[in-house]
Amino acid sequence: MNAKDEGNVPAAPADFAALRQMMLDERRKLPKRISQVAAYSLDNPDEIAFGTAASVAASAGVQPSTLIRFARFFGFDGFTSLQSVFRERLRDRNLSYDERLTSLSNLDVAEHSADVLKGLMEASVRSINTLAGSIDKNRFEKSVDILSKSRVIYIVARRRSFPVASYLAYTLGKLGIWNILIDSAVGLAPETVSFASKEDAMIAVSFSPYSQETAAHAKSLSERGVPVVGITDSAFSPLSEYATVWFDVVEADYGGFRSLSASLALAGALAIRIAEVRRQTDKE
Repeated sequence: MNAKDEGNVPAAPADFAALRQMMLDERRKLPKRISQVAAYSLDNPDEIAFGTAASVAASAGVQPSTLIRFARFFGFDGFTSLQSVFRERLRDRNLSYDERLTSLSNLDVAEHSADVLKGLMEASVRSINTLAGSIDKNRFEKSVDILSKSRVIYIVARRRSFPVASYLAYTLGKLGIWNILIDSAVGLAPETVSFASKEDAMIAVSFSPYSQETAAHAKSLSERGVPVVGITDSAFSPLSEYATVWFDVVEADYGGFRSLSASLALAGALAIRIAEVRRQTDKE
C-alpha cells in the first residue's frame, strides 16, 4: 500500500481497531516519518483525539504537514477525519477520566503535594481502565497456554520494565512455578538464556525507549523455536516482531511520569492463571 500513488489510496478504516490493524500490517513498509507518527498515535491515542494538529505534531516530533500525509496515507481526507476515529474509540470505551486527566496533563507544576498523588492515582486508574477495555481474551488465554505448559519460564526486562519482571518472578516463585529472572551482575545473561529449550518459554518486558538487550534475547529464543510472550507498549516495539504472543499495555502519565499499574495487573493475572491451569492439569 502507498497512499502517495494516485489511484491506490486505501479506503479509510471504519474504526480505531481497523486503523490499528492496518498500521500493524503495513508497519514495515511505512516511510520513516509516517512510521514515526504511527508509533506515536498508538502510544498516545488520547493525545490524537484531544490535541490540535500543531500540538500533536510538536509532541510527535514532526511537521503538521506530516500529519496530513499520515491521514491521507491511510485513506482519510485530513487530520480532522482521522481524529474522529480516535474520538470514537473513547466513546466506545466510555471512560469517565478523560477530560480530568487531559487537563492534568497540561499542568506544569502541581500547587500542592497532594495534587501529585492525586494525579498519579488518576493516571493509574486510567491505565487499568484502558487495559480492561482493550485486552484480547483469546490472546491472554493463548499466552497462558504457552506458559502453563513450559518447563521453565525465563523472564527478562531492563530499566523501567524491570519491576514488572521481578514481580512476575516473585509471584511465580511463590506459586511454585519454576522460573529464572535474567538479572546477571557479572554479565552472564546471554549464557543463561542459551540454556532455554523448546520445552521452555520466555516472558520479555520492554517499554519505550526499548532495551536492545531484551529485544536481542527475545530474538535469539524466537529464532530457536522457544515461545516468547511479550509485554510492551506499542505495536512498533521490537518485541511485537519476535514474540509469539504480545500485549500492548499503554500506561497513562501525569506530568510525564508513568506508573506500572496496568502492567503489574497484567503480570499478576498471568501468574495466577498459569498456576490455576497447572493445578487443573495436575488433577486430571
